[in-house]
Amino acid sequence: MSLENQAPSGTPATAAAPPERPEPRRQKRSAGDRAFTIIAQVILAIWGLIVILPLLWTVFSSFKTSGGILASPFALPEEWNLDNFVTAWTEAGIGRFFGNTVLVVGCALFLVMLLGAMCAYVLARYEFPGRRVLYYALIAGLTFPLFLAVVPLFFVMESLHIRGTYFGLIMAYVGFALPFTVFFLYAFFRQLPEEIGEAAAIDGAGDFRTFFQVMLPMAGPGMASVTIFNFLGLWNQFLLPIVLNTDRDKFVLAQGLANMQAQQGYDSDWGAMFASVTITILPVLIVYLIFQRQLQGGIGPSTNK
Repeated sequence: MSLENQAPSGTPATAAAPPERPEPRRQKRSAGDRAFTIIAQVILAIWGLIVILPLLWTVFSSFKTSGGILASPFALPEEWNLDNFVTAWTEAGIGRFFGNTVLVVGCALFLVMLLGAMCAYVLARYEFPGRRVLYYALIAGLTFPLFLAVVPLFFVMESLHIRGTYFGLIMAYVGFALPFTVFFLYAFFRQLPEEIGEAAAIDGAGDFRTFFQVMLPMAGPGMASVTIFNFLGLWNQFLLPIVLNTDRDKFVLAQGLANMQAQQGYDSDWGAMFASVTITILPVLIVYLIFQRQLQGGIGPSTNK
C-alpha cells in the first residue's frame, strides 16, 4: 500500500464532501414568487390608475369653465383660479351643506365611538347572562341591508317627531355605524391582558376609571382605525339623509350635490359642480393622509384574535 493513500497517524480520516446539488424546488418557488409579485404589482398599478385618474380629472375640471370642460374635457385648465370654488361655496350653498355635514358627522362620530367602545369593552371583559346573544345580535346588524331598514326607520322617526331634524339624523348615523364599531373593537379589548385591569382594581380604580384611563388608551390603535372607517362611511352616507332629511336648510353634502344637479338641468355650471365635488372629497383625503399610519398599524392586532 502506498503512503500517499494512507492517512497520517493521529489525524482522523476525512471523507470528501459531496458536491453541492441544485435545489430545483426552491428555484421554482422563487420564480413563482417573482411572477406573483409582478402580477400583483401590475394589478395594483391598474387599480391605482382607475382610482387616481378620475380623481385628478375632477380636480382639474374644477378650475375650468363650463365651455372649457365641454370643448376639451381632458385638457389642463388654461387659467388656474378659484372662481368655481367661490361660486360653489356661496351661490350653490355648498358652504351651508358642508357645515351641516361637519355637525352631523362630528356628533355622530363622537357618540358612536363612545358608545361602541363601552359596549365592546363590556361584551369582551365581563361575563353576564345574554352576553353572547347581545353580541351576535349586534353582529347580525352588519348583515342587514340598509335599504330594507329605511322605510321602518322613516315611520319610527315620523312618529317620534324627529324626522328632518339634526338629532334624528345623528341617531340614524349612530345606529348605522354602531354594529361595525362593536365588532371591530371587540377583538382589541379581548386581547388586552386581564392582569392590568386587576392591578387597576387593586389600586382602587372603579370600572369607569379603569376603562377610560387604562383600557381605552391601550386600545388606541383600534380606536384610531375604526374612527377613520366610521368617518369615511358617515361622510359619504347618501341613503339615510336622502330619506330621513327633507329640510333643505339641513341638507348634507351628498343631498346638496344631488339637489344642485337636479335644479340646474340642462343649464349646468359644470365648473362649479366639479368644484363642489372637490370640496366634498378633500376632507376625506386629508383625514386619510394624516392618519394613514394609525390606520395601517391598527388593523393588524384585530386580525390576530
